[in-house]
Amino acid sequence: MKVEHTGTERLFNNPILERLTRSHIAVPVSLFGLYAIGLLFWSVNKTTLSVTPTVALFFAGLLVFTWAEYNVHRFLFHIPITTEMRKKFQYTMHGVHHHHPKDKDRIAMPPLLSITLATVLVIVFRTLLGDYGFSFTAGFLAGYGSYLLVHYLVHIHRPPKNAFRQLWINHSIHHYRDGEIIFGVSSPLWDYIYGTMSRRQPIEVEKV
Repeated sequence: MKVEHTGTERLFNNPILERLTRSHIAVPVSLFGLYAIGLLFWSVNKTTLSVTPTVALFFAGLLVFTWAEYNVHRFLFHIPITTEMRKKFQYTMHGVHHHHPKDKDRIAMPPLLSITLATVLVIVFRTLLGDYGFSFTAGFLAGYGSYLLVHYLVHIHRPPKNAFRQLWINHSIHHYRDGEIIFGVSSPLWDYIYGTMSRRQPIEVEKV
């Protein structure tokens, strides 16, 4: 599929559904940030946890998010296209982004989905971890917001002249050279651990 460096694409004929697929980057990043701050405040003031375990759980949630980011990107967003239903699902969820990587409105998660996902995560982690779940979820959501911001920046802005430049290089390789490697956007940690920083076998080039 040819990559369109500019432009956009309509996914739904229904104007309401179409609008729900779009968002300015500031909206979900702000929502996740506010959610995280509120959860940290609640953990410190409304539970028996002190500041130290709250901070430790926050960073644990942040680390777990990077693992979730990697796996969702690799196994869900790049799901093998074996049926027409899978093809439509993959394109709607992620393929359209690969086709139009500089479409600003589709780099970030829509607000309604952001609020829904954040609320579901709070409920799930609170159920599984009890009072530990508040600060853990705060870290997870902070990681999510950071991922969205990094993803936006690597597509829209020029790479910086510092250590963060590698994030731009990594994601450019994933988009424009080989979409089956380098699935971590905010961190390459899990690509190193799972061996997807590069192909173990070279890409076969079809002779013409």
